[in-house]
Amino acid sequence: MKQELTLRIILETPLVDVDFALQKGSGTGYHTIQKQRSTARDLSFECTVTVKNRLDGQPDFAGVVVQGTPSNRFIYIDIGASAGQLDTVWRRRLKVPLRGITTEMIDESVSNPSSILETKVPGTGRDGGPACGTVKPFMGWYVATK
Repeated sequence: MKQELTLRIILETPLVDVDFALQKGSGTGYHTIQKQRSTARDLSFECTVTVKNRLDGQPDFAGVVVQGTPSNRFIYIDIGASAGQLDTVWRRRLKVPLRGITTEMIDESVSNPSSILETKVPGTGRDGGPACGTVKPFMGWYVATK
């Protein structure tokens, strides 16, 4: 059975004056959505994904922002020029894994209208620029209040 699930990604302390956006689609035909220019505050992105159970019982995610193979799904946050910003030296993407979201977490979030699945990821990398690549260390997803 397919279910709709809302996810929130909080990008903590991103580099100031850089555009960040969710990536919709893949390949050369992708678009950015929810573009935001960073200030001194965390950025927040919300999206809806579809979830169903794979044959092995594990959740599988689909939707316009979902990337990757069934066993390795993720969401891209486009950064700088990748998000359409023309006046920047940054061209990066941050891969936010969907691993660790359990059926129990999904059921709790879907059954309670005031709940949402949330994760927090670093906005600045070790090099002082915007964080990019796969989020490491990834602290995982949790049920939060909307």
